[in-house]
Amino acid sequence: MNEKIKKQVREGYGRIARGEDFSCCGGGSSCCGGGLSSRGIAEKIGYSPADLEQVPEGANLGLGCGNPVALAALAEGQTVLDLGSGAGFDCFLAARAVGPTGRVIGVDMTPEMIAKARTNAERAKARNVEFRLGEIEALPVADGTIDVILSNCVINLSPDKTRVFAEAYRVLKPGGVLAVSDIVLQKPLPPALASSVSAYVGCIAGASLKEDYLALLEAAGFAAVEVVEETPFYAMEESADPLLKKIREEAGLSERELEEAAQSVVSLKLRARKAP
Repeated sequence: MNEKIKKQVREGYGRIARGEDFSCCGGGSSCCGGGLSSRGIAEKIGYSPADLEQVPEGANLGLGCGNPVALAALAEGQTVLDLGSGAGFDCFLAARAVGPTGRVIGVDMTPEMIAKARTNAERAKARNVEFRLGEIEALPVADGTIDVILSNCVINLSPDKTRVFAEAYRVLKPGGVLAVSDIVLQKPLPPALASSVSAYVGCIAGASLKEDYLALLEAAGFAAVEVVEETPFYAMEESADPLLKKIREEAGLSERELEEAAQSVVSLKLRARKAP
């Protein structure tokens, strides 16, 4: 089942990278319809106009549910890892923050995203950024080599979040920081919605209950887990109607049932630390 889910997610994000599709976590020029452009989404979830001017064209696909770079308080010379780096948006922002003496590694399991990110890096002449094909449940990164891990609306897509947090803990240096924006649930989704492929690729059906998510972090060994902010997930708003309609029809839900389910879907911003 886990491999089936990964295949569906990989195919879905491959289509997004090629500009053939969109999802609630990602987008193209008009993510989720409703007039929300990739730039509009980025500004809505916490990126500044200055941030958007600093990244190469094509790096911002309208993916994400927050700004983990802002959570991380990056410093020059740090080594940063981005879990599920997509076209490289957060990596390029992080690269500017850590400077030429720092290093940024992006890991993504979708070959089309890696290819797009590498092209963007070449275009931007970003020499302190590299992109590696791999899964966040088995990171192609050595033990204890990372100062800060970023992740933006990606961990919810993993069918094995226990392994994701264990891997994150493994690669962090003692005292290293995990800065995450992700989707969690306040209560379980209706079974039909939880089994929807569109809702899974859209960062909804794979989301964990908030208390379970935080418990997994602590079980992996993370300390000082701090919830910085919790907000409604923008893609469950009326402006995302075209995609919501697709999800609702696939799940066989009424508009009211989907509206009630949407109230439990939230975007969580958090920081955690590996013990020194």
